[in-house]
Amino acid sequence: MESIKKLNNYAHWTLRIALASVFIYHGVTKFPVLSGMAEMMGLPVVILFLVAVAGTVGGALIPLGGFLKDWITHLGSLMFVPVLLGAIFMVHWGQWNNFVQTESHPMGGMEFQVTILLISLYLFVKGCSVNSSEAVKV
Repeated sequence: MESIKKLNNYAHWTLRIALASVFIYHGVTKFPVLSGMAEMMGLPVVILFLVAVAGTVGGALIPLGGFLKDWITHLGSLMFVPVLLGAIFMVHWGQWNNFVQTESHPMGGMEFQVTILLISLYLFVKGCSVNSSEAVKV
C-alpha cells in the first residue's frame, strides 16, 4: 500500500491526459469543417470557431498546468464548461446512454459529456494535486 500512496502525487495526470486528449482531438478536427458544422447546427461560424479554440487551447493548458502554474489548469478546465453545457443542452439532453443513437438523438445521449464535465469541474476546483514545491518542473 505504501507504494500506491507514493503515486498519489501523480494521479492527477490520468485525468489531465484523458481530458486533454479528448478536447485537443475534438477541437482541432472542428477547424476544417467549421462552416458546414455551423450550418448543420444552426449556429454562427464564430460560435463553432470559439468552441474549437476552447477545445484546442484548453486541451493544451491542462497538461501545461501540471508542469507550470496551477491557475493554468483552472483556466484550461474552465474553458470546457460552456462547451460541454452547450453540447449537453443543445444536442444530447433527454437521453442518457451516449452509445445508443435514436431518431431523436442521432448523436447519442449525454453520458460522455456529463462525465467529461465532471472531470473538468474536478480539475477546476482541485487543480494540481501536489504542492507547488513537489510539482514537476520542466
